[in-house]
Amino acid sequence: MQPVPGKTMAGEHRSGCPINLSLEVFGDKWSLLILRDMIFGGRRHFRELLNGSQEGIASNILANRLKTLVELGMLTRRPDPAHKQKAIYSLTEPSIALVPVLAALGAWGRRWLPVTEELSVRARLLEEGGPDLWARFMAELREEHLGVPTTPPPDGRTVRDRLQAAYLATKSTSA
Repeated sequence: MQPVPGKTMAGEHRSGCPINLSLEVFGDKWSLLILRDMIFGGRRHFRELLNGSQEGIASNILANRLKTLVELGMLTRRPDPAHKQKAIYSLTEPSIALVPVLAALGAWGRRWLPVTEELSVRARLLEEGGPDLWARFMAELREEHLGVPTTPPPDGRTVRDRLQAAYLATKSTSA
């Protein structure tokens, strides 16, 4: 689904510049962090996103951003068949395609900002793994969120599993 130039669900765009348009989607303080937590943390329910937010997002902000991300087509929302009062959020293809962008942001942050080792280890592994690792991760996310089958991981561990294992190992050595 291609957007209509100059229009959004919220109204007019400031310009047709791709950077401006991207910032209209991700320019708030929380949207990329919510997508980060879904992509890297595997969080798909409101409570998981709320309680797992290292940055401490407020519940009203989370609800607003999730609604906006659904309206923008970055996420889908459906009832959770296992629990009638819960919803499951899923990434869409445009969100999955952010993996290289998030990898580049993480690499830039590692290079220029005062990051901690435990919170930057995933960014380091993504940078070292490069486009092949990103493609594998995106295929795994497509399977998880969109139901698009992929081949099993060569070593049996998903990219998210490997990133999480590195994070936990770094966290345990810094404790």
